[in-house]
Amino acid sequence: MTQQDNLSGYNSTGSDPSVFFLSGILGLEAMHLWISVPFCSVFTVALLGNCILLYVIKTEPSLQQPMFYFLAMLAVIDLVLSTTTMPKTLSIFWFNSREISFTACLVQMFFLHSFSIMESAVLLAMAFDRYVVICNPLRFTSILTNSVIAKIGLVGLARAILLMVPLPFLLRRLPFCRSHVIIHCYCEHMAVVNLACANTRFNNIYGIIVTLFIVGLDLIFIALSYVKILRTVLSLASKEEQLKAFCTCISHLCVIIVVYTPVVLSSIIHRFGHVATCIHILLANFYLLFPPMINPIVYGVKTKQIRDRVRLLFHRKCF
Repeated sequence: MTQQDNLSGYNSTGSDPSVFFLSGILGLEAMHLWISVPFCSVFTVALLGNCILLYVIKTEPSLQQPMFYFLAMLAVIDLVLSTTTMPKTLSIFWFNSREISFTACLVQMFFLHSFSIMESAVLLAMAFDRYVVICNPLRFTSILTNSVIAKIGLVGLARAILLMVPLPFLLRRLPFCRSHVIIHCYCEHMAVVNLACANTRFNNIYGIIVTLFIVGLDLIFIALSYVKILRTVLSLASKEEQLKAFCTCISHLCVIIVVYTPVVLSSIIHRFGHVATCIHILLANFYLLFPPMINPIVYGVKTKQIRDRVRLLFHRKCF
């Protein structure tokens, strides 16, 4: 019996959605065990990298700066995003454990989308940090104080919760009388909405508005910050000064590209595109796997204090 046949066996009906079943990567079921190898490897590197990064930022006095506080927030968010989804995904690959209760599905969805919104807020805050450092260096310490950083973090958290709290209630009101098989590795909002046998226009509109509000506005403000940064950098007297100033932004720009590219592509494909389902699922998993792995590597390579502290840490463990 094939995985596809097994999946059809889960295809129960009824308006009471007490249990759902996750499909995994539809169309690539036979390769789940092989796919689990890079997934598990990247997940392990992401966990280790972000835990080490948090430890280094906490224990290294020279890293007690706004940029690294924001980086610590990003590391926590990446850890939550990874641990919210990857254990269940790997259990599908390894043990064919597809069942998930409706309540657990809603909890997973809430954490997934809330922390994705928080990640966008932190990336925006990091862009503001770079703007102040380059465009207003003399006022940097007076603008980005510890209390301001804490308030930025709290505002990002409040925005995420306020936007995502309606989501479980909007889904609970829907009847699911067709299939209970979620075509995904985890409980993604639109993948669950598509199973409803009622009018889901409001859910669709709400999802689009939130996506545009978060990704659209945050990207616009990030772009404006970098336009001002670029103008300031180009006004510097020497090429050496320009290069030095721009190099302080490279890590942040790399992270923005890695985070936002799969988010935008996945959102467009899910609503307007016609591509193989497995491509969409792989792209969605790329967003949850690679940024958490790459973020600590990018900043670790670019930041001398982090490199030195990690080298010292491993030297002590080995010798």
